[in-house]
Amino acid sequence: MASSSNPSSGSGRQPSPARPLVAILGCGLIGQSWAALFLHHGLDVAAWDPDRSTVEAMPERLVPLMAQLRELGDTQPGTFRPARSLADAVRTACWVQENAPEKVPVKAALYAEVEATAPPGAIIASSTSSLTWTELSAGMADPARLVTAHPFNPPHLMPLVEIYAANDAVRGRAVAFYEALGRKTVTLRKDATGHIANRLASALWREAVYIVAEGIADVPEVDAALVHGPGLRWSIIGAHMAYHLGGGPGGMRHYLDHLGPSQERRWSTLGTPRLTPEVQAMLVEGIEREVDGRSINELEAERDRAIIHALRARQEAP
Repeated sequence: MASSSNPSSGSGRQPSPARPLVAILGCGLIGQSWAALFLHHGLDVAAWDPDRSTVEAMPERLVPLMAQLRELGDTQPGTFRPARSLADAVRTACWVQENAPEKVPVKAALYAEVEATAPPGAIIASSTSSLTWTELSAGMADPARLVTAHPFNPPHLMPLVEIYAANDAVRGRAVAFYEALGRKTVTLRKDATGHIANRLASALWREAVYIVAEGIADVPEVDAALVHGPGLRWSIIGAHMAYHLGGGPGGMRHYLDHLGPSQERRWSTLGTPRLTPEVQAMLVEGIEREVDGRSINELEAERDRAIIHALRARQEAP
């Protein structure tokens, strides 16, 4: 890498044989974000995408992501190399981060090529957000080497990685790998669609949609209520801990004994909305009012600045 602000390997510097090589398969938003994180932590990266222009654009697209990471701590970054083919990317890789579209046949075809080309000990980690390990591992020659490693977007800033692996040793390797990159790992005891966080997020959004569909409140109000209420608290403590503290000195036991029935009454009123054309129109109109003319790029930049500030605050907290 020519400098810490330019992740290109155009200087002619080659990856060091002493450092691990990570292969990125799929160079869209998630792949770019993973690449930035890996590079920031000193790993060498080889990236491949079936769209060659996407790979060639990676060095330029990585520059702002690497700059964001330097705001959280400076490091000696690794090198980046656009791979000529999938086989070229994985041939000497110790870790393969797959970010292909959420289609089992597409991912299965990639895994077959990886298994035929990558070193036998290389782990294949899928960034899948909805598919299960069981679905993805079917047909693999060695399914034990597959891990589902679901990040939260954008992975270079959001610490969460949700891990499921059928093999205990492989799961341990995955936890160690991501935690060395400053990630917070959570492991699933059971293979499940949507993992943990997406199931929670989906349940919350279902009710947010229901509130809008029923005319209880509009999109901007729903979002504001979440951001300035439970969302702020959830950035510090989780749902179970929040209710434990809600029980006062008696904690969760007191809450369940005395307020459990009221919680069940609230549960009984939660909705199961349908995304009809009318409801979709309400959501689009509401978000357009909340966006107020800002572009996707502007909104992403605002989100990322806020995440960086929040991460800094957590770093400085006692």
